[in-house]
Amino acid sequence: MTTTIGFIGLGLIGGSMAKAIRKAHPDYHIMAYNRTKEVTQQAQADGIIDTVCEDEDFQFAKCDFIFLCTPVEQNTKYLTFLKSIIGPDAIISDVGSVKGPIHREIAKLGLTSSFIGGHPMAGSEKTGYSNSKAHMLENAYYILTPGEDASLDKISRYVELITSINAIPLVLTYEEHDYITAGISHLPHIIAATLVNLVKHLDNEEEHMKMIAAGGFKDITRIASSSPVMWQQICEENQENISRVLDEYIRMLIQARYDVDHHEANAIYQMFESSRDYRDSFDILPKGPLKKRYELYCDIEDEAGGIAAIATILAMDGISIKNIGIIHNREFEQGVLRIEFYDALSLSNGVCLLRKRNYIVYER
Repeated sequence: MTTTIGFIGLGLIGGSMAKAIRKAHPDYHIMAYNRTKEVTQQAQADGIIDTVCEDEDFQFAKCDFIFLCTPVEQNTKYLTFLKSIIGPDAIISDVGSVKGPIHREIAKLGLTSSFIGGHPMAGSEKTGYSNSKAHMLENAYYILTPGEDASLDKISRYVELITSINAIPLVLTYEEHDYITAGISHLPHIIAATLVNLVKHLDNEEEHMKMIAAGGFKDITRIASSSPVMWQQICEENQENISRVLDEYIRMLIQARYDVDHHEANAIYQMFESSRDYRDSFDILPKGPLKKRYELYCDIEDEAGGIAAIATILAMDGISIKNIGIIHNREFEQGVLRIEFYDALSLSNGVCLLRKRNYIVYER
């Protein structure tokens, strides 16, 4: 019997998932609704979806999986509708970066046996179906947050689907998910935004700080360029966890100020040593947050020989690679493959060479 997949919302993530599923499972029946009908019509013309649906379409009753890929408030509206039509074996999921609000709504509606939250750790600063890619989720972590009554069979089916599109499933409770992302994703965006605003506030009329800002400052504030609307919503939706990690971060800042004011040399050294050692333990990442890095991100599909081909192209031109690896958390990174070089000239030559070979390359 043919598996049927439904999408409500076909933007960057929904479109990428639909394309990935179509690539991995050409026989699956895929249907989708999008507020802008031209999008679903284009997806149908591309051969990605089979059926264009209307708002609150009863055809979704046929689905084995239904992915909600719209803003949280719209997802809630569709949950009420879906409750009345889905079968007992259907799985409803979402792709939001905060899970608490939708899980609480699921509990209110009595859908905990049908819902498994999802958060693919991939994305781009670009939006919309036109920027979606079949390989965007390849090798990216895909966090699953099952409802409290979701059966092992449903969780296993979802894990199999995610694995089949070459993403990496990771099952957590929604509480764990929101706490973890508050620390490793949401707080860094707040820090980057406030640090940029601090420099803007402290700078003189000639903007000398802005003029000479480079290296480490640009590296640790790059994510401040993200969507203000999206991050406003995330801060509102994950308020409790963000506040909790902010409290701990503020405590550390106060301690750092005390140590600096009182010339606590050992404590200051320990702060930098501890952060260095822990940061150096991260996989394939460069040492030291303020060190100049010469790196690019290359958008490639995960296929046999893909990485080897790029390494060979660079080696044949005498360009040495310092580090190379797949990015598993790509929510705020461009590209799939990260390549680090030893110097600026090697980076520049590598970018030119790969672009000549029609690779899509992003510089840091």
